[in-house]
Amino acid sequence: MAAVVPQGGSRKCNIHLHMKTFVKVIEVWVPDRERTLLELGAGLYGDYQEFKQVSELKRFFYNEGLPGRAWASGKPVVLTQFDDSYFRRIDAARQVGLTAGIALPVFAGSFLLGVVVFLCGDEEEHAGAIEVWGRDAEIASEMTLIDGYYGTLRKFEWISRHVNIGRGHGLPGGVWDSRLPMLIDDLGHSDSFVRSSNAEQAGIDTGMGIPCLRGRDEVYAVNFLSARETPIARRFEIWVPAGRSGLVFKAGHCDQGIEIEMNYRSSSIAKGEGTIGRVWLTGVPAVCEGLETDNSVAGRSARLVGLNSMLALPVIDGVNLTAVVAMYL
Repeated sequence: MAAVVPQGGSRKCNIHLHMKTFVKVIEVWVPDRERTLLELGAGLYGDYQEFKQVSELKRFFYNEGLPGRAWASGKPVVLTQFDDSYFRRIDAARQVGLTAGIALPVFAGSFLLGVVVFLCGDEEEHAGAIEVWGRDAEIASEMTLIDGYYGTLRKFEWISRHVNIGRGHGLPGGVWDSRLPMLIDDLGHSDSFVRSSNAEQAGIDTGMGIPCLRGRDEVYAVNFLSARETPIARRFEIWVPAGRSGLVFKAGHCDQGIEIEMNYRSSSIAKGEGTIGRVWLTGVPAVCEGLETDNSVAGRSARLVGLNSMLALPVIDGVNLTAVVAMYL
């Protein structure tokens, strides 16, 4: 049986630094001082420096562009094709091969803290998925797919769009029920993943589900389904508060190699310490472009296996931070 890792994870890590990733660019857009528009707070652009230069000059008003649309809707937004859309950087994206995006807003109550944007590009071997699930309008006890981007996985996309998932079942149902992030390893053989046989055929082996919570009843589950050949991230981690003493490691995944959990035994991250601790302190999503500057236990552990950058994403229920999800690129 495959392992579901919602409690404590001992996963291995063997980094292939030249492997292509499903997500090409990650951006964090934050409100300006007047809170009338969004400006670029930080980003991970890798080889897409020309696109970065264009993005640094952009600002987005409420309901404008992909970040502004997520701000206005108050929920995750998927844009599967930039051409002839409301995306405001179409020409720049086309020049570097970026074709689709997903925007995830982060709120504390009704107060917007930031919008995280994931940008992808179509390639011949571009397998993986980022999905947004929400409660079914007719069957309150089930979730249905709102939208998703699947790269080249057309069959898996078709199946996903024709499946309803009950509360507590599968990755989206588990996230809905717990209101916490959830990691499932070896999806193709997991009894906890409803589409396991389809995932195995598609080459998808790891699933990270993250809740987007707007009140008690409005719950969205954002699934990051990572394939072996084009992973969404090279490493996933979930950190949770342990009282006021610090954040402790809850679950993690890398491909093969050293045990992640061994690096974190009896360790914690204090508020403001490193990228993950800064997110716990502020509630604002953050990226670290050079992990050599992150001296937390997470930063040191990542450097040991050659990881260079990280996104730290807060999970906030009401006004309380309940977890931080780290994705390493």
